[in-house]
Amino acid sequence: MAERAVLAEFGEAATEAVHQAVLALDRALRDRPVEGQLEVVPGMVNLLVVFDPLVTDHGAVADALRARMSALSGSRGAGRLHEIAVCYEGAFGRDLQAVAERTGQDAEAVIAAHLAGEYRVYMYGFAPGYAYLSGVPEALHLPRKPAPVRGVPAGSVIIAGAQCLVTTLTMPTGWWVIGRSPDRILTGEGARPFLFDVDDRVRFRRIGEAEFRSREAGA
Repeated sequence: MAERAVLAEFGEAATEAVHQAVLALDRALRDRPVEGQLEVVPGMVNLLVVFDPLVTDHGAVADALRARMSALSGSRGAGRLHEIAVCYEGAFGRDLQAVAERTGQDAEAVIAAHLAGEYRVYMYGFAPGYAYLSGVPEALHLPRKPAPVRGVPAGSVIIAGAQCLVTTLTMPTGWWVIGRSPDRILTGEGARPFLFDVDDRVRFRRIGEAEFRSREAGA
C-alpha cells in the first residue's frame, strides 16, 4: 500500500487465469467505483487503486476491494479487435534472421508463426503507449538480449518470451526486432491517447515495404 493507493494482488505468476481476474476487477471498478476512487491501474498480476484521502482511507478501500474480488465473475470481456500492419523486410526486421537461427527455423517460418499468434493487450507500462501483448507462439520464445540496443525506431515490432510490443518512441530495447508497423499506437487524442484498451485483441497483417512507405507518408 502507498499513501494514497491500495494494491490488489492475485498471484505471483502472470498466468491467464490470474490476469483475467485482474481484468474482471478492473471492469467491476469501472462499472461501480469504490468511494473516493481516482484511478485504477491494472497490471500483469495486480491492480492499483488510487484514492482521495480526503474522502476515504486504506482500510475502507481495501475492504471494498475484497468485497468486489469475492464477487468477481469468471466471464471474459469481449475486447475490441485491432489489425496492425507489419513489414518484416530488410532493416525493418533487423533481428529476424537471428530469431530464426536461435529458434531453429527459417525467416519465413518465424513470420508465419508471428502472424498466427493470438494476441491480447495485457497492460501498458514502461513508456507512453507501450502495450504489452500476450500470445507470442512458443516456437518464438526467446529471452531478452544480454544488453539493450540503442536507437530502435518507433513502430518496431519486438518480441521477448511470450510477449510482443509495438514501440511508440525511438529508444533502447533488449527485445528482438522482427518488423516495423506504420500504424500509430499513440493517437494524439486527449480523451483516448492510446489505440488499445487492456484486454483488446490484436492481429498482425503482413505488408511489403512499398505499402509501408506509402502508409508512413500518409500518416
